[in-house]
Amino acid sequence: MSTSTITQAMILAAGKGTRLRPLTLETPKPLVEVAGQPLIVWHIKALQAAGITDITVNASWLADKLMDSLGDGSQYGVKLHWSVEDDEPLETAGGIFQALQSGKLKDEPFILVNSDVWTTYDFSQLTDYTLGADQRAHLLLIDNPEHNNGGDFAINNGLASEQPVGDADKYTFAGISVMSPKLVEGLVSGQPAALAPLLKQAMIKFQITAEVTTDNWIDVGTPERLTQVNEFIEQHDIKHAGKPN
Repeated sequence: MSTSTITQAMILAAGKGTRLRPLTLETPKPLVEVAGQPLIVWHIKALQAAGITDITVNASWLADKLMDSLGDGSQYGVKLHWSVEDDEPLETAGGIFQALQSGKLKDEPFILVNSDVWTTYDFSQLTDYTLGADQRAHLLLIDNPEHNNGGDFAINNGLASEQPVGDADKYTFAGISVMSPKLVEGLVSGQPAALAPLLKQAMIKFQITAEVTTDNWIDVGTPERLTQVNEFIEQHDIKHAGKPN
C-alpha cells in the first residue's frame, strides 16, 4: 500500500478579520459560518478526506474561542496542533517558523492553507507532490478575481515569477500551497515576518513552482463575498468540502 508524500498541513488562522467586522469582533474569522459550518471546518474536512489528519493551526485573535470550538480535532477525525501567537500575530512566515520551532509542525514539507478562502479544490491532488531538493514551494494560482485584477504571480515553464515573461498572464495566489520548511530558515523567533518577500526571493533563484487551478474559489474577506459564497454553495448544492456534490 503506497503512502502519501505529504502527511501534514498548516491552516493559517491568526488574523483579526477586520474587513468582516462586526462579524469578527466577537467571533474569530475562521469560525464565521459558511453554509452552516465554520469556514475553517470546510478545510479540516477537505484535508481529512485527502488523508491529511495531522493539522497545525496558528491562532492569535480570540484564540481561546477558536480552540474551544475545534478542540483537538477528534470530532473531525484529525489531530489539531495549536500554535498560539499570544501578543501580536506573527504574519504568515513568522507563524510558520514558530510552529516549526515548537515542534507543532514537523520539519518536513506540508500543505499550507489560508483559513479565509473557500474552495472545492481536492487536496488529495497535493498529497503526493514531491518538492525537489532546492524547491521551496509549489503554489496554486487562480484566474484573477475582481478584487485582484492585477494578479500576484506569473508562470513560465512551471516556475513562478513576480513578473511575467513576455506576454504571459499574471494570476492570483489561491492561498494554497505545498511548502518546504527551508523557505523560512533564518527567521528570528517571535518576530513577525511576511511570506510574500520570502517567496519573491526564492522565485529569483527559480525555487518556486506553480500551477493554475480552475476549481471554485473565493476569498471570504468581506461581508459581500461571504454572501456570495453562501449563495454559490446553495445554488450548486455543495455538501462536501473539497469535493463538489
